[in-house]
Amino acid sequence: MEQEMAELLPLNRGSKMEDSERQTFSHFSLIPIKSREKGGLITMPFIIANEALENVASYGLLPNMTFYLMREYRMDITTTQNLLFFWSATTNFLPIVGAVVADSYLGRFLTIGLGSIFSFLGTVVLWLTAMIPKARPPPCYQSGQACKSTTTSQYMLLVFSFLLMSIGAGGIRPCSLAFGANQFDKGGSNPKKHTVLESFFAWYYTSSIVSVLIALTGIVYLQDRLGWKIGFGVPAILMFLSALFFFIASPFYIKPKVRSNVFASFIQVLVVACKNRKLCYPNQNSDYHHKNGSGPQVPTDKLRFLNKACIIKSPEDVKLNGGAANPWNLCTVEQVDELKALIRVMPLWSTGIMISINLSQSSFPLLQAQSMNRHLTKGFQLPAGSFGMFLMIALTIWVLLYDRVMLPLASKIKGRPVRLKPIVRMGLGIFVSCLSMVVSGIIEHIRRRRAISEGLLNNSQGLVEMSALWLIIPNSLNGIAEAFSAIGSTEFYYSELPKSMSSIASALLGLGMAVASLLASVILNAVDKYTKGEGTESWVSSNINKGHYEYYYWLLALLTGFNLLYFVACCWQYGPSADVDITKRMMELSDDDDHLPGKLN
Repeated sequence: MEQEMAELLPLNRGSKMEDSERQTFSHFSLIPIKSREKGGLITMPFIIANEALENVASYGLLPNMTFYLMREYRMDITTTQNLLFFWSATTNFLPIVGAVVADSYLGRFLTIGLGSIFSFLGTVVLWLTAMIPKARPPPCYQSGQACKSTTTSQYMLLVFSFLLMSIGAGGIRPCSLAFGANQFDKGGSNPKKHTVLESFFAWYYTSSIVSVLIALTGIVYLQDRLGWKIGFGVPAILMFLSALFFFIASPFYIKPKVRSNVFASFIQVLVVACKNRKLCYPNQNSDYHHKNGSGPQVPTDKLRFLNKACIIKSPEDVKLNGGAANPWNLCTVEQVDELKALIRVMPLWSTGIMISINLSQSSFPLLQAQSMNRHLTKGFQLPAGSFGMFLMIALTIWVLLYDRVMLPLASKIKGRPVRLKPIVRMGLGIFVSCLSMVVSGIIEHIRRRRAISEGLLNNSQGLVEMSALWLIIPNSLNGIAEAFSAIGSTEFYYSELPKSMSSIASALLGLGMAVASLLASVILNAVDKYTKGEGTESWVSSNINKGHYEYYYWLLALLTGFNLLYFVACCWQYGPSADVDITKRMMELSDDDDHLPGKLN
């Protein structure tokens, strides 16, 4: 490691520097900052620490947020889950905006830095809602006394804290991995570059998993044992350290310049195709505009209407250097085919939304765990919010078993390399997710029957004599479903979309999660509305023993089953799919910053 660091961070003793530059020194080294080559392994700990601490702070707040909203703000379960759905949708959508802003206007360094500041401010505002009594409704002690409801200003302060944290995540998450890979791109050929990049990617993803596990155990435990003031204060401190560590290494970073984004290209194709809608299709290949050096090409026949965007109407449309005189009047064949490729994968992309809906159900499993026996020993019990860690554990173990045991064993038996195509893994993910919802409903059905038999129908806070460890099964199935679906989907997008659209491939998963959160809210509200009547409790009642959460789970399982049939139909319509080594693609993209994963061109 020291030898690699020495090779990646040679001193610029022979480079020309201004006198003012020679006087700038690092606080952490006797070597002048400007005499160092920027980037390299020295920046890796700061970038990873920034992302990991942000993960611990943000993911640590989510598990117990249901309790905080229901107990401190006296929201019912439907309102609570809806608010968390909207928060999740915003958090998953804003990284797409953040990527565009980073690549078109601010650059990755400034976007990550501002994102860290926004996340810190968001955690501070949330902490203040716990510290300041007037920031939330007053406690209601007397049973016959009417409790005061949340005021508009109190509610807006809470939502403001969520919005700040979502904006922060939108700045950090889409840029962090790509910015880290930039630090190893020094413009020259380095035979060890790919090895070092693989090491960086491995450490990055490992730290992400570890940080989420710490969040789901340590932060949740603090909230349970020491209360909201400490439980929200620690994430605020961690976000401060996240921003501090990132800015400390500022003199060492390679800071790429901003570029245009691919969304403008898509809009140009649509606009020009509409402008040229009355044109006839040409007979010669040369009448289509293409990129310089790519040679005459003809766009595909699918979605043929878009082909009119790249028809050359007159010689004046093309400059002497081969570029378009006005990109809003003439596009290239490559631009048209890129948009077609995106449109073509969208039906299969939509099939992954249902899995994200199932995974976004955070409040109901929390209330289930809270009502069950969570003791591991007589003196220790798992916090209800920590059961989500079993999803991460199952995901990690399954990926390792699949990659290191199952595939090598199958390849040895077959006598040739064996691997499941990404599209097959996507289908398996949907099936396992459906199975998880069925199992969740069965466990809840048994739990509710025991609660009623033990006389806890009207006592939602009562403890049912049933081990909460049963919840490990659906959590583990959810982890396996996500391992199949998320990884398979990402590889599918990388396989099917052109190299120039690899940034879009990395953004589609987050976009699906954002859409899923909104649709999950629609489903929840519909269930609450149509299952509630006079003298009849809603399936999703705040009283878990009076409600029928098992019916809600089985409804999601039924929808997931229909989604599996829809997936099969989409596969049939799509036709044969390609296959690509995702690791090899990542290495290729690291050589071409324009197409780096996590970057929207």
